[in-house]
Amino acid sequence: MPWRLMSARDLAQVQALADAIHLDHPEDAAVFEERLHLYPQGCLVLEEDEHLIGYALTHPWHFGKPPALNSMLVDIPRDATTYYVHDVALLPVARGKGHAAKIGALLAEHAAKAGFGNLSLVAVNNSQGFWERLDFRKADVPGLEGKLLTYGPDAVLMTRNLAKALS
Repeated sequence: MPWRLMSARDLAQVQALADAIHLDHPEDAAVFEERLHLYPQGCLVLEEDEHLIGYALTHPWHFGKPPALNSMLVDIPRDATTYYVHDVALLPVARGKGHAAKIGALLAEHAAKAGFGNLSLVAVNNSQGFWERLDFRKADVPGLEGKLLTYGPDAVLMTRNLAKALS
């Protein structure tokens, strides 16, 4: 299986991928290190021919309160209400091969086993249609508009109901 758990030795390559893929949303190496430290089971990499071509950072969080970009979490909340998809990033060479659908299914399975009824994320870079194909839907949370703008003008909070999707 090309998706596997991320390890500390992957961090430099993950940072290089993030820098290449997310030109408008840069994040410091400390963010990746902290996510891996706090919730290693939610950090995955996509490997093909011994090269990383994608990654996913995910963790439990509070629904409707997405963490600011390039910020530290400090801790995973014990009273988390959603399984948050911080980032799924694929190099162009990885796209169109079903890798995104596979990680979507893996994350949904993990979240459901962890007891969460939903996944949530902030879609950026006009990716709302992509996430809709993975059963995410736009979620309106009053008062969140200003924070979403910090992600970019097209940012949209989205959620995927796991009870419906996995039943």
